[in-house]
Amino acid sequence: MFSFLWKGIIRDKSRSLLPVIVVAIGVFSVIFAYGLINGMMSNMIQTTANYQTGHLKVMTRAYNENRGQKPNDLALLGTDTLILQLKADFPDVEWTPRISFGGLLDIPDDDGDTKAQGPAVGTAYDFLSGNNKEAERIGLEKAIVTGGMIQHPGEIIISDDFARTHNVSPGDEVTFFGSTMYGAMTFSNYRVAGVVRFGVSMLDRGAVILDIEDARLLLDMENAAGEIFGYLPENHYDTKEAEKIKTEFNSLYVNNTDDFAPLMLRLEEQDLMFQTIALMDKIMIIMGIILIIALSVVLWNTGVLGGIRRYNEFGVRLAMGEEKKHIYRTLLGESLLIGFIGSVLGTITGVALTLYLQKYGLDYSGIMDDVNMMIDPVIRSKMTPSVFYIGFIPGMISMLIGSALAGIAVYKRNTAMLFKELD
Repeated sequence: MFSFLWKGIIRDKSRSLLPVIVVAIGVFSVIFAYGLINGMMSNMIQTTANYQTGHLKVMTRAYNENRGQKPNDLALLGTDTLILQLKADFPDVEWTPRISFGGLLDIPDDDGDTKAQGPAVGTAYDFLSGNNKEAERIGLEKAIVTGGMIQHPGEIIISDDFARTHNVSPGDEVTFFGSTMYGAMTFSNYRVAGVVRFGVSMLDRGAVILDIEDARLLLDMENAAGEIFGYLPENHYDTKEAEKIKTEFNSLYVNNTDDFAPLMLRLEEQDLMFQTIALMDKIMIIMGIILIIALSVVLWNTGVLGGIRRYNEFGVRLAMGEEKKHIYRTLLGESLLIGFIGSVLGTITGVALTLYLQKYGLDYSGIMDDVNMMIDPVIRSKMTPSVFYIGFIPGMISMLIGSALAGIAVYKRNTAMLFKELD
């Protein structure tokens, strides 16, 4: 039977060429969209991890309850010892402390009096220890508008909008006013090392960046940190590996009732990331269903046209004694074979384009020449094992549904009219 159907498809191009092309285009579209969305999701997850969540994050239980407020009075203490423990237990993970804080940034005039003030949101990274890649991770160097990176203690990086509004340049002195982790007022003078543009209006209005040791001195947080971020090997997030590390770490403190005991969270457990990832999965399912329906309608029409052209063929087969249900089954088998051929062709072209976009990406930096942003200006696809079979689902199903609907015409064939037609 397979040989019979295969010969019919190969010898009669008018029967199979258009359906194969339609299925191939549909499968190609599915794979291209799936790979691109996966790449965009991967980029979003990595960007979120770099700036907000890490692949893993350690904080106190009390801090976790109010983590949206970044409460430094509930910060981790003895972080040097804790990080050494983390590195010993999980040596493949890169661990780095960070502190988030807020306050006022004061701009003095030539006489040292206040010229301007503005609210500031600060983040402290470990730049000067040389033990991590924080600057590279957050894309700080390419986001510098003027000046340079923090090279020495007592330096600060401020946002571009703030610098423009208050006429601040690299080398100027500024004063930061805030409160320590114990609630006392604190202030310190810094030299502006550089001006950065984040690409986020809220941050560009008044964000500042410090080295973590300067922040600890400012906030009276010696050997403390609000959060410890963990990054898996090659900066690649693996849900199962992250869950394994989190479970193993948290089991060490399961019997500890102290609110200041450390707690580890995965990326999905922070900032609504679980809901975001689940939403994108649902979007992919909806896209697949819509494509199956659209292709089925197209292939149904194609099948109807082909069925009209093959009307006499059906009549001859019926006149020779072939049952209608057997003809219908052969049409379905033929549709599955055509769907398979189209799916293979669509998968090959879709995988090829996905691999190309994964390696080279779509670079839109040309339209952003005058914009410094801490984001990757290249959109990339992502190759996963599911790319090799995801297209067969709509490709095969849509062809089968289209042929099943069109093949109903076989049962409407009036056998009594056969001899008249044959005459």
